[in-house]
Order: sequence, then C-alpha cells, then structure tokens
Amino acid sequence: MRVLVTGHDGYIGSVLVPILRQAGHEVVGLDTGLFADCVLGPAPEEVKTLRVDLRDVEPSHVTGFDAVVHLAALCNDPLGNLNPDLTYDVNHRSTIRLAKAAKAAGVQRFLFSSSCSLYGKGADDTPLDETAGFQPVTPYGESKILSEQGLLELADDDFSPVFLRNSTAYGFSPRLRGDLVVNDLAAHALLTGQVRLLSDGKAWRPLVHIEDISAAFLALLEVDRGRVHAKAYNIGKSSENYLIRDVANLVAEVVPGSEVTFAEGAGTDLRNYRVTCDLIAAEVPEFQPKWTVKLGVEQLIEQYQRHGLTIEQFGSETHQRIKRIKSLMAAGKLDNDLRWVNA
Repeated sequence: MRVLVTGHDGYIGSVLVPILRQAGHEVVGLDTGLFADCVLGPAPEEVKTLRVDLRDVEPSHVTGFDAVVHLAALCNDPLGNLNPDLTYDVNHRSTIRLAKAAKAAGVQRFLFSSSCSLYGKGADDTPLDETAGFQPVTPYGESKILSEQGLLELADDDFSPVFLRNSTAYGFSPRLRGDLVVNDLAAHALLTGQVRLLSDGKAWRPLVHIEDISAAFLALLEVDRGRVHAKAYNIGKSSENYLIRDVANLVAEVVPGSEVTFAEGAGTDLRNYRVTCDLIAAEVPEFQPKWTVKLGVEQLIEQYQRHGLTIEQFGSETHQRIKRIKSLMAAGKLDNDLRWVNA
C-alpha cells in the first residue's frame, strides 16, 4: 500500500516507518518537524516528507494514498496541560480535519493512534475492555475520546477508521522520549544508581513496547478491513499490566547496584487503570506481541550504554518533549500556537 504516516519524525514513527517499509509498503511522512533533530544514535533513514502542520492539511495532501496512519499529536500530559485548548485543536480538531480530507481524497483506511489514557481513573483494579466507560483525567485523554467519536461518525463503506488504544509506551527509539515511565526509570537507574519514582508507585498501568505498537499498526493495516472496520482495540498484552512500584523494582533487579527512591513530593497518580488486550488477540491473531517490560528495560540499558547517554543529555530538551517545546518558544522559533515562526 501507499501509506501516509503523520508524526513520522516522532518517538513511535521513527520505529514504525522502517517496519512498514520492510513489509513492502511505500511510506510518505507528514510532520511539522518539532522533534526531527532530537536523535540519539544514528538517525532513521529519511522518507519523502510533507512539512505540513496538521491544522493546515487539505485533501491535496492525502490524495493518492491507500491508508493514513495517524500518530501526530501533542503527545503527553504535561505538554497537553501547557495549553489545553491547543491540545484539543491539534489532537482532536486536526484529527477530524485530516480524516475529512482523507475521506474526500478517497483514502479508504485510517488507523488512529488512540490511547488507554482515555480510561483515566479506574474505579478499581478490574481489567478494562474496549466497552469500559471513559474517565479521563487530562486534556490529552479527553482529546482521544473526542477524536474517536468524531472518526466514528465519518465511518462508512468508503472510509474505514480503526482505533489503536495504545498502552503506555516504552522502548528504544532513535527519537527517544525520556518522559515515559519505563524509559525514565531505566535511565536514572543506569546513570544515577537511583530508580527514581515521581509518584507513590501505587497506580496500575498497562505497558507496551513501541515495536509491538508498530506490529499492531502493521497487522491492522494489512488484515481484511471488514474484520476491523470502525473498531477500537487495546494494544498490548493482558499480562503486561503493572503497578508502577513493581516496574521500579524490576528495573532495580536489571541494573546492579541501583535502588528504588522517591522524588520529593511524590504523591498519588490519578491515572490508574488496568486493561485487557484479549479482543485484538482473538480478532487479529496476526498481531503477536513479543516484548515484556523486563526485556524492554534490558534493551534500553544496552542502547543507553551503546550511545553513551549521560544524565545531562537525558534530562535535556533532546529527550524531554515539554523542554523541547519551551526551548523553541523561548528562542522565538515557535509562537504561542506552536507554529514555526517565519515558516
């Protein structure tokens, strides 16, 4: 297929694009380039790229594609909280704009990178399936709900959206995100000797490696559309739900000499939910997730060491998304609406 991947210069996109190409698909990227320079190790192989802001997408940008894989978003809660309306503009309204443009251009398949964060604050520790109610606690989570609802309204015989509700991602990417819990805990364990928890660690979280997320996108792209049309899937493995404190202890076991500590003011994390991924396992057996958190931590440690990562680099704007945005704004390169100045 000829596939447009939005946000291809991001954390997941940098891993997904080579996997799609290896499977024989032609990939074009659409990305405004906020994080294109944020690389650890060799940069990913470049693909043809449309340097277009999501908020400016027109049908002409998506003409000639068989599918759109939509990753691009303001991608974490602190970034989303920076300006909630901007989060809704980029994550929700621009998603619907892109989908309408794709539908007008005759694109039949639309794979949306949603999130299990829309489940938000679970009432208890019962694993949630795709029919569970939503209790988002952040603008980011709310924006994913609104996007799914808007995309569902566009679904018909000619336009087939699928919603990938990703568990919390981890794992090595050439455009590493340090603001994800497993990536952060592994880096601090290796580079400081402290597995530093920013919360009390009592919250549940489903976790999934970005290579497994990428494998899910590939599987859902290639299966018969009638099997997955207008459906939502929790992405991960049902066995990969963890208490955050247990993840910290696991990291400490992998990194000799490290110990679990709590950051000053570490309190309760309102985001607390477990999920079941049994639906995708049953309906899309082509998707076979391979990673566990332990394997992922071992991979991260090996890659951090291979590329000579320092704690200063890890904490810098290169690997911390909110710092990157604030740095570009402070330098006058981005305006308050996160648009490039003089672009």
